[in-house]
Amino acid sequence: MSTKTPTPESREHPEYEDREHGAAGAATALKEQAEQYDPVRGQDPLTEDDPEGQLGDEELARRAAEQEREPQQLISVFERMGLQGRALDIANWASVAVGVWLLLTAVNAIGSGFEIATGDQAEELFEFATNPFIALMIGIAGTALTQSSSTTTSVTVGLVAGGLPLEIAIPILMGANMGTTMTNTLVSLGMIRDKEQFRRGFSVATVQDFFNLMAVIIILPLELLTGFLERTSLWLSEQTAGAEGGPVAYVFDQLDEAISFVTDPGAEALEAGLSFLPAVWHGVLMIAVGIGLILLVINFISKMLKVLLVGTAKKVLHAAIGRGPVSGVASGAAVTVMVQSSSTTTSLAVPLAGSGHFGLRQLYPFTVGANLGTTMTALIAAFGFSGAEGTIALQAALVHLLFNVTALIVIFSMPYIRSLPPLAARRLGDLAAERKLYAAVWVLGMFVALPLGLIFGSVML
Repeated sequence: MSTKTPTPESREHPEYEDREHGAAGAATALKEQAEQYDPVRGQDPLTEDDPEGQLGDEELARRAAEQEREPQQLISVFERMGLQGRALDIANWASVAVGVWLLLTAVNAIGSGFEIATGDQAEELFEFATNPFIALMIGIAGTALTQSSSTTTSVTVGLVAGGLPLEIAIPILMGANMGTTMTNTLVSLGMIRDKEQFRRGFSVATVQDFFNLMAVIIILPLELLTGFLERTSLWLSEQTAGAEGGPVAYVFDQLDEAISFVTDPGAEALEAGLSFLPAVWHGVLMIAVGIGLILLVINFISKMLKVLLVGTAKKVLHAAIGRGPVSGVASGAAVTVMVQSSSTTTSLAVPLAGSGHFGLRQLYPFTVGANLGTTMTALIAAFGFSGAEGTIALQAALVHLLFNVTALIVIFSMPYIRSLPPLAARRLGDLAAERKLYAAVWVLGMFVALPLGLIFGSVML
């Protein structure tokens, strides 16, 4: 009578027992298969920082699970074409430079198109948005729909250069901050099957929502009463791009002229190519082409910078988080500048929270820092203009920067106020973990139904 050899699926096989022991079994399997992970060094990457073998079984199992959740290494289009080494690096960075040129050209085209389409009637056309609350909703909805605050702020800068009143643009720029957090909230929904992971991930995803909401509640009324953002940004823009700014303004003016020399031909070619259309449609189509270009270019630049810098960004994130609020804010800003996407930055934090690697209070300053980093795109966009247009465009970009800096200083300087966003996020995370309907209501209501409903209602009335 033959004896059947037990398979790994049968209870008699020793590997089955390892799997039955959960974390201990996973750790044992990892140790036994360490050589297979890195045949060159003969060491398991999961334990390369533990040559003495001091890590516990639960820590090894957690690292294994984290490794399984990590996405595959990003590959650029040029690597798929066969480029390698130095040639690949040059091609990647050159494509980023071309992307920045296209971004500046697109913003320039939006400004020119808006000026052509509206003439001197921009304020009348946007009369429905003179209510700052409605303008705020436009910023939220626009960013939620495009999934990019960089797109919203860049388009707004272009519109301001083309004649959009700054009083309307300021709430739109504030709304862009709120709308961008929808992405990391959606990322957290990927953990919805694991109650505890979802609780932690959703809390971190929404802490930026509550911070930005509190920032608007505090700063928007203050701006309406005093106009401090408009006045401060005007002074700063005059110092850097105005006629009375001295040597600093001279340097920035020369930089503006150099950039305009490179970007103007593209915008002028687009304007000439569409000149056969009636004035209004000519301008509208230029705006549409500009917005489409910005959407494509910012997405492309973000992907390329992820390929080039995401490893560095992750190192910055791991090195700085948990070392205090200043380090957290600085690392959040630095990572966002690296990858040119605050959504990417905050989305990196969500899996770390879900796995329990970092807590809500540790990641809270990091997500706030992403607000600062994302202002870089609007500042870059402002350099697509020169002269008077360049000054007003730079002022709009500075408003966005000043709003985020002011929010950080005001909220973080008051301990009681500073603690409210994580408390609210934790409470919402608890509710969403118990009843998923709360998560759906928050996402759809906050970012879609409320802003679009108010916008359409104001237009119809």
